[in-house]
Amino acid sequence: MIICLTLMFIALPVASLFLKSPLDATLRSLGDPMVKDALRLSMMTSALTTMMVVIMGTPIAYISARYHYPGKGVVDAITHLPVIMPPAVAGIALLMAFGRMGVLGQYLNTFGISIAFTTLAVIMAQVFVSSPFYIRQAKTSFEDVDLALENAARTLGASRLYTFIYVILPLAMNGMISGAITAFARSLGEFGATIMFAGNFQGRTQTMPLAIYTAMQGDLGVALCISQILVVISFLIIALVGILARRMCSRC
Repeated sequence: MIICLTLMFIALPVASLFLKSPLDATLRSLGDPMVKDALRLSMMTSALTTMMVVIMGTPIAYISARYHYPGKGVVDAITHLPVIMPPAVAGIALLMAFGRMGVLGQYLNTFGISIAFTTLAVIMAQVFVSSPFYIRQAKTSFEDVDLALENAARTLGASRLYTFIYVILPLAMNGMISGAITAFARSLGEFGATIMFAGNFQGRTQTMPLAIYTAMQGDLGVALCISQILVVISFLIIALVGILARRMCSRC
């Protein structure tokens, strides 16, 4: 009984998004400029964010998984801090660091470089909040790679870089992809840090969550349409992560 009530509590609100907006109404809303701009911007920034997170997070995850060094606990705490930090606080923190009068932003501003309330600010906010999700999953994947295989490759004369690329990465790849997908999903749903640091300007910083917030004040149909798109993407992401998880388990 408790299980049924819990599932209903979760499923009913999601189903209501589709029940309250028929398919024909959703298709009409897809042509709204706000929906098009928000979808385009969200997909572009989330894709760029995911690439940046993978490039920056992979070395951190590998070093954290394989080496012990002074201050490792502090580094782990800092990289995971955005997970528990309220998004609004993250947005203010980014603004205080990179805004026009921020700690670093004031110096960039003297060179005519303005970051806050631009598309770049959207990407930076997304990187800030989504990077821990990838780093944590990638670290776990590297830890699961048998150290004996790495040592065997080194014993046979393979360089550290060759071993990493051709031995470690293929074995950890499924977990890394799963982490990247999760980071993409977190970027796609980011709201608090984005609105505080990047603002809410259509076509420039208005991602899909921000477009929902704006549309709720005047056009419920558009808000429902964007919400449905995000729900569908969420289901696809859950399915992809599940497939990758099964593949990882089958190799164990």
